Amino acid sequence: MDEALMSTAVQRRTARRKSTETIWSSGLARTLIAIGGILVVAVLIWQAVTSFGTPDPIASRRSPFNATLDIGVLVFREGLESILVLSAITAGLSRRQSEYQAPIGWGAVAGLLASIATWFAAIRAIDALMDSVPALDIQAATGLLAIVVLLVVMNWFFHRVYWTGWINMHNRKKRRLLDGADGSPNSRRLLLGLGMLGFTSLYREGFEVVLFLQTYRLQLGGRVVLAGVLIGGSLAAIVAAITFFARRRLPYKTMLIVTGAMLAAVLLVMVGEQVQEMQLAHWIPTTTIRALENRIPGWVGLWFSVFPNVETIVAQGAALVLVLGSYALARMKLLRSQAA
Repeated sequence: MDEALMSTAVQRRTARRKSTETIWSSGLARTLIAIGGILVVAVLIWQAVTSFGTPDPIASRRSPFNATLDIGVLVFREGLESILVLSAITAGLSRRQSEYQAPIGWGAVAGLLASIATWFAAIRAIDALMDSVPALDIQAATGLLAIVVLLVVMNWFFHRVYWTGWINMHNRKKRRLLDGADGSPNSRRLLLGLGMLGFTSLYREGFEVVLFLQTYRLQLGGRVVLAGVLIGGSLAAIVAAITFFARRRLPYKTMLIVTGAMLAAVLLVMVGEQVQEMQLAHWIPTTTIRALENRIPGWVGLWFSVFPNVETIVAQGAALVLVLGSYALARMKLLRSQAA
Protein backbone atom coordinates (compact mmCIF):
# COMPACT_ATOMS: atom_id res chain seq x y z
CA MET A 1 0.00 0.00 0.00
CA ASP A 2 2.79 2.37 0.95
CA GLU A 3 4.64 1.55 -2.23
CA ALA A 4 1.51 2.28 -4.29
CA LEU A 5 1.05 5.63 -2.56
CA MET A 6 4.70 6.50 -3.10
CA SER A 7 4.45 5.55 -6.75
CA THR A 8 1.34 7.70 -7.17
CA ALA A 9 3.06 10.63 -5.48
CA VAL A 10 6.07 10.29 -7.77
CA GLN A 11 3.84 10.18 -10.83
CA ARG A 12 2.02 13.31 -9.69
CA ARG A 13 5.26 15.16 -9.10
CA THR A 14 6.52 14.07 -12.50
CA ALA A 15 3.29 15.21 -14.17
CA ARG A 16 3.43 18.57 -12.37
CA ARG A 17 7.07 19.03 -13.38
CA LYS A 18 6.30 18.23 -17.02
CA SER A 19 3.33 20.59 -16.96
CA THR A 20 5.47 23.33 -15.45
CA GLU A 21 8.18 22.77 -18.07
CA THR A 22 5.57 22.91 -20.84
CA ILE A 23 4.13 26.16 -19.50
CA TRP A 24 7.61 27.58 -19.01
CA SER A 25 8.68 26.58 -22.53
CA SER A 26 5.60 28.11 -24.15
CA GLY A 27 6.03 31.26 -22.08
CA LEU A 28 9.69 31.41 -23.07
CA ALA A 29 8.79 31.04 -26.73
CA ARG A 30 6.29 33.91 -26.51
CA THR A 31 8.85 36.04 -24.68
CA LEU A 32 11.53 35.40 -27.30
CA ILE A 33 9.10 36.22 -30.13
CA ALA A 34 8.13 39.45 -28.38
CA ILE A 35 11.77 40.40 -27.85
CA GLY A 36 12.57 39.67 -31.49
CA GLY A 37 9.63 41.81 -32.62
CA ILE A 38 10.72 44.66 -30.37
CA LEU A 39 14.24 44.49 -31.78
CA VAL A 40 12.96 44.61 -35.37
CA VAL A 41 10.68 47.57 -34.61
CA ALA A 42 13.53 49.34 -32.80
CA VAL A 43 15.81 48.92 -35.82
CA LEU A 44 13.13 50.25 -38.18
CA ILE A 45 12.50 53.26 -35.93
CA TRP A 46 16.22 53.91 -35.66
CA GLN A 47 16.57 53.70 -39.42
CA ALA A 48 13.63 56.03 -39.97
CA VAL A 49 15.04 58.61 -37.55
CA THR A 50 18.55 58.53 -38.98
CA SER A 51 17.34 58.55 -42.60
CA PHE A 52 14.40 60.95 -42.05
CA GLY A 53 11.93 58.41 -43.39
CA THR A 54 12.31 55.48 -45.75
CA PRO A 55 15.99 54.86 -46.48
CA ASP A 56 17.04 55.51 -50.06
CA PRO A 57 19.72 53.07 -51.25
CA ILE A 58 20.80 55.54 -53.94
CA ALA A 59 21.58 58.21 -51.34
CA SER A 60 24.74 56.46 -50.10
CA ARG A 61 27.13 53.84 -51.31
CA ARG A 62 26.05 51.35 -48.68
CA SER A 63 22.73 50.93 -46.89
CA PRO A 64 23.07 51.52 -43.14
CA PHE A 65 20.16 49.14 -42.56
CA ASN A 66 21.89 46.30 -44.41
CA ALA A 67 25.16 47.06 -42.64
CA THR A 68 23.39 46.91 -39.28
CA LEU A 69 21.97 43.48 -40.08
CA ASP A 70 25.38 42.26 -41.30
CA ILE A 71 26.99 43.35 -38.05
CA GLY A 72 24.18 41.82 -36.00
CA VAL A 73 24.58 38.44 -37.75
CA LEU A 74 28.35 38.42 -37.18
CA VAL A 75 28.12 39.40 -33.51
CA PHE A 76 25.39 36.83 -32.92
CA ARG A 77 27.40 34.07 -34.56
CA GLU A 78 30.56 34.89 -32.62
CA GLY A 79 28.48 34.96 -29.45
CA LEU A 80 27.15 31.50 -30.30
CA GLU A 81 30.68 30.15 -30.61
CA SER A 82 31.61 31.55 -27.19
CA ILE A 83 28.45 30.12 -25.63
CA LEU A 84 29.15 26.73 -27.22
CA VAL A 85 32.67 26.60 -25.76
CA LEU A 86 31.62 27.84 -22.32
CA SER A 87 28.71 25.39 -22.12
CA ALA A 88 31.03 22.52 -23.09
CA ILE A 89 33.50 23.52 -20.36
CA THR A 90 30.92 23.89 -17.60
CA ALA A 91 28.90 20.83 -18.63
CA GLY A 92 31.65 18.50 -17.43
CA LEU A 93 31.66 19.92 -13.90
CA SER A 94 29.86 17.84 -11.30
CA ARG A 95 27.70 19.28 -8.54
CA ARG A 96 30.61 19.04 -6.14
CA GLN A 97 32.64 21.13 -8.58
CA SER A 98 29.98 23.81 -9.07
CA GLU A 99 32.21 26.37 -7.34
CA TYR A 100 34.53 26.17 -10.35
CA GLN A 101 31.89 27.77 -12.59
CA ALA A 102 32.33 31.19 -10.93
CA PRO A 103 35.94 31.80 -12.06
CA ILE A 104 35.04 30.65 -15.59
CA GLY A 105 32.16 33.14 -15.64
CA TRP A 106 34.30 35.98 -14.30
CA GLY A 107 36.93 35.14 -16.91
CA ALA A 108 34.29 35.45 -19.64
CA VAL A 109 33.24 38.84 -18.22
CA ALA A 110 36.90 39.92 -18.28
CA GLY A 111 37.11 38.79 -21.92
CA LEU A 112 34.10 40.96 -22.76
CA LEU A 113 35.63 43.98 -21.03
CA ALA A 114 38.95 43.34 -22.80
CA SER A 115 37.12 43.23 -26.14
CA ILE A 116 35.58 46.64 -25.41
CA ALA A 117 39.01 48.01 -24.45
CA THR A 118 40.46 46.58 -27.68
CA TRP A 119 37.75 48.39 -29.65
CA PHE A 120 38.78 51.77 -28.26
CA ALA A 121 42.46 50.97 -28.72
CA ALA A 122 41.85 50.05 -32.38
CA ILE A 123 39.93 53.30 -32.91
CA ARG A 124 42.80 55.37 -31.52
CA ALA A 125 45.37 53.51 -33.61
CA ILE A 126 43.42 53.85 -36.86
CA ASP A 127 42.52 57.50 -36.24
CA ALA A 128 46.18 58.25 -35.58
CA LEU A 129 47.10 56.68 -38.91
CA MET A 130 44.55 58.82 -40.74
CA ASP A 131 46.64 61.91 -39.95
CA SER A 132 49.42 60.64 -42.22
CA VAL A 133 47.71 58.09 -44.51
CA PRO A 134 44.90 58.93 -46.99
CA ALA A 135 41.44 57.97 -45.82
CA LEU A 136 40.79 55.82 -48.91
CA ASP A 137 43.93 53.80 -48.19
CA ILE A 138 42.83 53.26 -44.57
CA GLN A 139 39.39 52.13 -45.69
CA ALA A 140 40.84 49.77 -48.29
CA ALA A 141 43.24 48.25 -45.75
CA THR A 142 40.58 47.77 -43.07
CA GLY A 143 38.25 46.31 -45.70
CA LEU A 144 40.84 43.68 -46.60
CA LEU A 145 41.28 42.90 -42.92
CA ALA A 146 37.51 42.53 -42.50
CA ILE A 147 37.33 40.06 -45.40
CA VAL A 148 40.16 37.98 -43.93
CA VAL A 149 38.43 37.97 -40.53
CA LEU A 150 35.13 36.99 -42.13
CA LEU A 151 36.77 34.07 -43.92
CA VAL A 152 38.29 32.91 -40.62
CA VAL A 153 34.96 33.30 -38.83
CA MET A 154 33.06 31.30 -41.44
CA ASN A 155 35.73 28.62 -41.39
CA TRP A 156 33.86 26.36 -43.79
CA PHE A 157 36.71 24.05 -44.59
CA PHE A 158 37.60 23.30 -40.98
CA HIS A 159 34.14 23.85 -39.52
CA ARG A 160 33.88 20.43 -37.85
CA VAL A 161 37.55 20.05 -36.89
CA TYR A 162 37.70 23.63 -35.65
CA TRP A 163 34.72 23.49 -33.31
CA THR A 164 35.59 20.10 -31.83
CA GLY A 165 39.31 20.93 -31.65
CA TRP A 166 38.73 24.31 -29.99
CA ILE A 167 36.36 22.78 -27.44
CA ASN A 168 38.58 19.76 -26.80
CA MET A 169 41.57 22.03 -26.18
CA HIS A 170 39.63 23.92 -23.51
CA ASN A 171 38.40 20.68 -21.95
CA ARG A 172 41.93 19.27 -21.85
CA LYS A 173 43.14 22.40 -20.07
CA LYS A 174 40.27 22.14 -17.62
CA ARG A 175 41.06 18.50 -16.83
CA ARG A 176 44.74 19.30 -16.27
CA LEU A 177 43.80 22.08 -13.89
CA LEU A 178 41.36 19.91 -11.95
CA ASP A 179 43.79 16.97 -11.79
CA GLY A 180 46.51 19.26 -10.46
CA ALA A 181 44.35 20.79 -7.76
CA ASP A 182 45.81 18.37 -5.14
CA GLY A 183 42.73 18.46 -3.01
CA SER A 184 42.71 22.26 -2.79
CA PRO A 185 39.69 23.39 -4.77
CA ASN A 186 40.30 27.06 -4.02
CA SER A 187 43.97 27.15 -4.94
CA ARG A 188 45.05 30.33 -6.69
CA ARG A 189 46.54 28.46 -9.65
CA LEU A 190 43.33 26.53 -10.27
CA LEU A 191 41.07 29.58 -10.05
CA LEU A 192 43.37 31.63 -12.28
CA GLY A 193 43.56 28.84 -14.84
CA LEU A 194 39.79 28.43 -14.98
CA GLY A 195 39.43 32.19 -15.29
CA MET A 196 41.82 32.17 -18.24
CA LEU A 197 39.70 29.47 -19.90
CA GLY A 198 36.65 31.70 -19.68
CA PHE A 199 38.68 34.71 -20.81
CA THR A 200 40.13 33.11 -23.94
CA SER A 201 36.82 31.52 -24.95
CA LEU A 202 35.22 34.96 -25.22
CA TYR A 203 38.09 37.31 -26.03
CA ARG A 204 39.12 35.37 -29.12
CA GLU A 205 35.69 35.97 -30.66
CA GLY A 206 35.59 39.56 -29.40
CA PHE A 207 38.95 40.34 -30.97
CA GLU A 208 37.76 39.07 -34.35
CA VAL A 209 34.61 41.20 -34.10
CA VAL A 210 36.64 44.32 -33.24
CA LEU A 211 38.83 43.88 -36.31
CA PHE A 212 35.86 43.20 -38.56
CA LEU A 213 33.92 46.28 -37.45
CA GLN A 214 36.62 48.84 -38.18
CA THR A 215 35.74 49.14 -41.87
CA TYR A 216 32.07 49.70 -41.00
CA ARG A 217 33.02 52.39 -38.48
CA LEU A 218 35.13 54.26 -41.01
CA GLN A 219 32.46 54.16 -43.70
CA LEU A 220 29.23 54.58 -41.73
CA GLY A 221 30.17 55.80 -38.27
CA GLY A 222 29.79 54.46 -34.77
CA ARG A 223 25.99 54.61 -34.55
CA VAL A 224 25.49 51.93 -37.22
CA VAL A 225 28.10 49.72 -35.55
CA LEU A 226 26.51 50.20 -32.13
CA ALA A 227 23.05 49.29 -33.44
CA GLY A 228 24.34 46.08 -35.05
CA VAL A 229 26.31 45.11 -31.95
CA LEU A 230 23.27 45.68 -29.72
CA ILE A 231 21.08 43.50 -31.94
CA GLY A 232 23.56 40.64 -32.21
CA GLY A 233 24.61 40.94 -28.57
CA SER A 234 20.99 40.89 -27.36
CA LEU A 235 20.23 37.73 -29.32
CA ALA A 236 23.40 36.09 -27.99
CA ALA A 237 22.46 37.11 -24.45
CA ILE A 238 19.05 35.44 -24.87
CA VAL A 239 20.71 32.22 -26.02
CA ALA A 240 23.16 32.43 -23.10
CA ALA A 241 20.30 32.83 -20.63
CA ILE A 242 18.51 29.80 -22.08
CA THR A 243 21.72 27.77 -21.99
CA PHE A 244 23.16 28.63 -18.58
CA PHE A 245 20.12 29.59 -16.50
CA ALA A 246 17.34 27.53 -18.05
CA ARG A 247 19.73 24.63 -18.77
CA ARG A 248 18.30 24.01 -22.23
CA ARG A 249 20.30 22.33 -24.95
CA LEU A 250 20.08 24.13 -28.29
CA PRO A 251 21.07 23.00 -31.82
CA TYR A 252 24.25 25.09 -31.77
CA LYS A 253 25.79 23.47 -34.82
CA THR A 254 22.72 24.07 -36.96
CA MET A 255 22.53 27.67 -35.78
CA LEU A 256 26.20 28.22 -36.52
CA ILE A 257 25.88 26.78 -40.02
CA VAL A 258 22.80 28.90 -40.78
CA THR A 259 24.50 32.09 -39.65
CA GLY A 260 27.60 31.01 -41.57
CA ALA A 261 25.51 30.78 -44.74
CA MET A 262 24.18 34.27 -44.08
CA LEU A 263 27.73 35.53 -43.65
CA ALA A 264 28.63 33.95 -46.99
CA ALA A 265 26.21 36.38 -48.64
CA VAL A 266 27.74 39.19 -46.60
CA LEU A 267 31.17 38.10 -47.85
CA LEU A 268 30.18 38.48 -51.51
CA VAL A 269 28.89 42.01 -50.88
CA MET A 270 32.01 42.93 -48.92
CA VAL A 271 34.30 41.59 -51.65
CA GLY A 272 32.57 43.78 -54.24
CA GLU A 273 32.80 46.82 -51.98
CA GLN A 274 36.43 46.09 -51.20
CA VAL A 275 37.39 45.88 -54.86
CA GLN A 276 35.68 49.21 -55.50
CA GLU A 277 37.51 50.82 -52.57
CA MET A 278 40.84 49.51 -53.86
CA GLN A 279 39.99 50.94 -57.28
CA LEU A 280 39.10 54.32 -55.76
CA ALA A 281 42.38 54.26 -53.85
CA HIS A 282 44.18 53.41 -57.16
CA TRP A 283 45.54 50.15 -55.75
CA ILE A 284 44.19 48.18 -58.72
CA PRO A 285 42.93 49.22 -62.18
CA THR A 286 39.32 49.31 -63.35
CA THR A 287 38.54 47.34 -66.51
CA THR A 288 35.00 48.21 -67.52
CA ILE A 289 32.86 45.56 -69.23
CA ARG A 290 31.08 47.57 -71.93
CA ALA A 291 28.42 44.91 -72.50
CA LEU A 292 27.27 45.16 -68.87
CA GLU A 293 27.85 48.85 -68.28
CA ASN A 294 24.31 49.91 -69.14
CA ARG A 295 22.59 46.70 -68.07
CA ILE A 296 23.39 46.69 -64.36
CA PRO A 297 21.22 49.27 -62.57
CA GLY A 298 22.84 51.61 -60.08
CA TRP A 299 20.81 50.21 -57.17
CA VAL A 300 22.26 46.73 -57.79
CA GLY A 301 25.73 48.09 -57.15
CA LEU A 302 24.60 50.01 -54.09
CA TRP A 303 22.72 47.12 -52.47
CA PHE A 304 24.73 44.10 -53.69
CA SER A 305 28.07 45.62 -54.76
CA VAL A 306 27.83 44.19 -58.28
CA PHE A 307 29.65 46.51 -60.69
CA PRO A 308 30.30 46.15 -64.44
CA ASN A 309 34.05 45.67 -64.32
CA VAL A 310 36.30 42.65 -64.60
CA GLU A 311 38.03 43.03 -61.22
CA THR A 312 34.81 43.05 -59.18
CA ILE A 313 33.13 40.15 -60.95
CA VAL A 314 36.28 38.00 -60.89
CA ALA A 315 36.85 38.67 -57.17
CA GLN A 316 33.24 37.86 -56.26
CA GLY A 317 33.32 34.73 -58.41
CA ALA A 318 36.52 33.59 -56.70
CA ALA A 319 34.96 34.22 -53.27
CA LEU A 320 31.89 32.19 -54.24
CA VAL A 321 34.03 29.30 -55.50
CA LEU A 322 36.07 29.42 -52.28
CA VAL A 323 32.99 29.27 -50.05
CA LEU A 324 31.12 26.57 -51.98
CA GLY A 325 34.24 24.56 -52.76
CA SER A 326 35.54 24.55 -49.20
CA TYR A 327 32.11 23.62 -47.88
CA ALA A 328 31.90 20.71 -50.37
CA LEU A 329 35.37 19.53 -49.33
CA ALA A 330 34.39 19.71 -45.66
CA ARG A 331 31.26 17.63 -46.32
CA MET A 332 33.26 15.05 -48.27
CA LYS A 333 35.78 14.81 -45.44
CA LEU A 334 32.97 14.35 -42.92
CA LEU A 335 31.28 11.61 -44.97
CA ARG A 336 34.58 9.76 -45.39
CA SER A 337 35.29 9.89 -41.66
CA GLN A 338 31.80 8.55 -40.91
CA ALA A 339 32.19 5.73 -43.44
CA ALA A 340 35.63 4.70 -42.14
